Amino acid sequence: MKKIMKKITKSILSAAGVVTLALGTSFAFCTIDKAMAASPAAIAGQPVDLTVAAEKALPCVVHIKYVQNSKVREVEVQSDPFGDMFDPFGFFGQRQQTPQKRKVQTPKKEATGSGVIISEDGYIVTNNHVVEGADELIVTLNDNREFSARIIGTDKNTDLALIKVTASGLPAIKVISSDDIKVGEWVLAIGHPLNLRATVTAGIVSAKARSLGANGVEAFIQTDAAINQGNSGGALVNARGELIGINAMLTSPTGSNIGYGFAIPTTIMNKVVADLKEYGTVQRGLIGIQGQDARSYIDSQKEQGKEIDLGTNEGIYVAKVIDDGAAADAGLEEGDVITAVDGQKVTKMAELQEILATKRPGDKVTLSYLHKKSKKNATVTLKNEQGNTKVVKDADLDVLGAVLREVNDKEKAELDIKYGLKVTKVNSGRFRERGIPVGFVIQTVNEQPMKELSDLNEAVKSANKSKDPVLYIKGLYPSGKKEYFTVPLEDAK
Repeated sequence: MKKIMKKITKSILSAAGVVTLALGTSFAFCTIDKAMAASPAAIAGQPVDLTVAAEKALPCVVHIKYVQNSKVREVEVQSDPFGDMFDPFGFFGQRQQTPQKRKVQTPKKEATGSGVIISEDGYIVTNNHVVEGADELIVTLNDNREFSARIIGTDKNTDLALIKVTASGLPAIKVISSDDIKVGEWVLAIGHPLNLRATVTAGIVSAKARSLGANGVEAFIQTDAAINQGNSGGALVNARGELIGINAMLTSPTGSNIGYGFAIPTTIMNKVVADLKEYGTVQRGLIGIQGQDARSYIDSQKEQGKEIDLGTNEGIYVAKVIDDGAAADAGLEEGDVITAVDGQKVTKMAELQEILATKRPGDKVTLSYLHKKSKKNATVTLKNEQGNTKVVKDADLDVLGAVLREVNDKEKAELDIKYGLKVTKVNSGRFRERGIPVGFVIQTVNEQPMKELSDLNEAVKSANKSKDPVLYIKGLYPSGKKEYFTVPLEDAK
């Protein structure tokens, strides 16, 4: 984000509005019944009155101010106090430079975005990139009331975040299933672009289940959208003012608002919100394959001079079946083509992702697929990232049962290190169980350097959601002796 911007292809900016279209009546029809001609609004395809939709939805869309406070960081620079004073022509080769540590103060950062009120008690949906890294979030309602918001949970894979303000009786938008919308349907995009409050733009649904490669899970609603900074997290609503998506990004060859806008459908949003409320993290039911659109695979093979007949040009080509995954258990193999899930036809990977995004580990789905062009069905029990059906909860430093801090300059000098986290207190928890003592300095966890407490927190969360929920810790005792510890997290869920 930082400035609430994302870049995809040449440019992806904060998602938002939809290209404002002239809502005139200059529509040509081959034949028009005289009675219907007297009432143009009754003719299918004519523009609709969007004022009611705007009136309903505007109060539900909020302005979000993002604040990241100034921070002091220590950086290392190469410095030679004498420079080229004694060797201006470089006769003696490259001079030895002495590493210098310098403290720098990062500037305070502010940016703006949008959000959508989904409940009267203050839950608000926005984009992850709108709130990521924020020290403070200030929410302003359409009636100019201001609230401080706290983050309930975020999900980078879908670029969604759930925040909350302490209030009651707020105007909450009506949420419907994005499955019900159709290509060509009129929509409004509502947000706060360029720090301009309460802006509405109009357009149509250009396509559904688009994939851009921007997020881990995506099946975007595409609209012909005029997008500007600050619209990220705003509402995409239908002609009745009902929420069908959360605006997220645009693609444009110039970076200006001449491209297409993309919104995260409510089918995905509803599941993410429910999981963040209940578990603090999103529960993903994985099918256990790697693949691509069948059409894309066929085209790539043709480019190599190969003729491929999969028995269909639509569906998801299975390029790899993950060992011990859900698909492997059900008997799917490399080269199969998935054509439907629970009887719902899937023609491309984004459609499959959208369906699976509504599922949790342990859920069962029926896959229809082609195996060597023969039709088959299989019941698949979806698994989590760890290869089982358990609920995966977010873990934080509390599960370690220890208090840590960054090493100071004196400790760096004594141990001849540049960074590390020192254990200052050990309570009941994983560290005590594995024998990690007070005074131990952690340098790396799972091969990642530990420079700040946030590094360790991220390592714990990442490992907890992986197939191997273990921390591999390397560090030093106060004496300088190196030591290694293995800390399992499984029982800490």
